[in-house]
Amino acid sequence: MTVIVRDLRPGDRADAEGFAHVRRLAVPYLLMTPESVLYDVEHVPGETFLRLPVAEEDGEIVGTAQVGMEFESTEPGQAFLNVYVHPGRTRRGAGSLLVAAAEAHLAACGARRLLSWVLDAPDNRAFAERHGYRPSRSAHLLRLDLAKADLPPLREPPPGLALCRGSDFADDPRPVFALDAEAMADEPSDVGYAFDDYEAWLAETWHHPLFSHELTTLVVADGRPVAFSAARTDGGTRYGTVMTGTARAFRGRGLAGLAKNDSLHRARAAGCTEAFTGNDTANGPMLAINTRFGYDVCATEVRHVRELG
Repeated sequence: MTVIVRDLRPGDRADAEGFAHVRRLAVPYLLMTPESVLYDVEHVPGETFLRLPVAEEDGEIVGTAQVGMEFESTEPGQAFLNVYVHPGRTRRGAGSLLVAAAEAHLAACGARRLLSWVLDAPDNRAFAERHGYRPSRSAHLLRLDLAKADLPPLREPPPGLALCRGSDFADDPRPVFALDAEAMADEPSDVGYAFDDYEAWLAETWHHPLFSHELTTLVVADGRPVAFSAARTDGGTRYGTVMTGTARAFRGRGLAGLAKNDSLHRARAAGCTEAFTGNDTANGPMLAINTRFGYDVCATEVRHVRELG
């Protein structure tokens, strides 16, 4: 049986279903649907040079990769590649072929430094090290049984603050972008980012098919969002918070937890039964918040880095 690597075909529903299926098996705590795969191919910023190569064996997609340049990085030449193979189709060469194709593409785009998330398991880490990648920072993936979770009671925000939904800013989401950019700038990371591209944020976040405006909660002061918990859902029972943060001037008041609790309650009321999130292992405050909600670590990924000559 021969494994080949090719690009995912834009607009091809079967390709998108195969890509999402492999990702669901390999990393079930990361939300992805065929619709989100097709959207990512068609709407990512041109500067990203995004590719979604797949490994195919006898007509079946058995491996996937997300490959592109970190166009928002303050340092030129930063790139990413995240490779996942069907758990029942490993050790057949799919992973190595995907890595080789990704590296060739990124080198042609001017990449100098490659970053890849790798599951913290012996075989996965050994695979990365064989291909010249060294471990860097790590992140926990967390899961909450939302159907059974003993969530804190809903509470009113402090005086002068109000709880809103993302949909309340549908006419002008720029204030949400400003808050997201400020919060992301303080996130632990291997790469320094300049979040200043509003149009790219609209495409990658606000208009993304997984993003839920109704389940995203904002804490608002004088009409301006000062804390938030951004939500995604697969349209079924799976829900995830992809960013929870607070403006610097409002930190230390429990507003991030207030926003997240409101979002979790509304997600459960909407029929979601599983909640997922991720935390850098160095982000102690957010890990503490998620522990109080009852999240458990379901996996850990280690960022691996390879410098190109």
